[in-house]
Amino acid sequence: MRLSRRGLILGGSLALAGCATAPQTPQTAAATLPLAPAPQPVAPEIQVGDAGRPVVDPRGEIRKELLDRALAALDIHHHKLPHRDRIYLVDFKKFSGDERLYEVDMVSGAVTVFRTTHGRGSDPAHTGFAERFSNEPDSHMSSVGAYATAGPNWGPQQGANVLLDGLEYTNNLARDRAIIVHGADYADPDFLAREGKLGRSYGCFSVAHADLQPLRERMGEGRLLFAWA
Repeated sequence: MRLSRRGLILGGSLALAGCATAPQTPQTAAATLPLAPAPQPVAPEIQVGDAGRPVVDPRGEIRKELLDRALAALDIHHHKLPHRDRIYLVDFKKFSGDERLYEVDMVSGAVTVFRTTHGRGSDPAHTGFAERFSNEPDSHMSSVGAYATAGPNWGPQQGANVLLDGLEYTNNLARDRAIIVHGADYADPDFLAREGKLGRSYGCFSVAHADLQPLRERMGEGRLLFAWA
């Protein structure tokens, strides 16, 4: 009959305790077997870079300059960005009809893409490409730089949205200008299919209505949104 190692150890301990006062007789010492290491949890397979961090965007979907600037901003503004599990990037070099809003999972490195608009003042001829940027009130232009998400909100005009705080001189009037993330008909797929490009906002990061809910829940408060051209 086979006994587990645990059973042998316990049985031996009891025998020694019961024979503590009995006369000792010489015995041949049994060979000590090494204990097997405790099983360790298996971590998901993640590509790790030289610095020991997960490899962000392993498929190379994000423009390198944009990603590098965003990661630098994440460190520079760390005191305003306590949540580093996800970051959001906007590539204003890309056509408005393309997916250019990136949600980056900083744990796994995975990237999820969405579409977003730019301001009408940034694209006065409505070519679909943002050409200029401003932080000035009433410019109706998009602003570049690092933002901190400031939590879900509800407004009388745009409804559900995500508030943003600009962290740099290029966008520090974002709250005064009411620059937010919100859903818009002119960012919906049917508008894109009809017009061949998205409509233009007054500087907000407008997204499709279907995309707003997951973004609103996941952006939350204290995460980086970084826009660049």
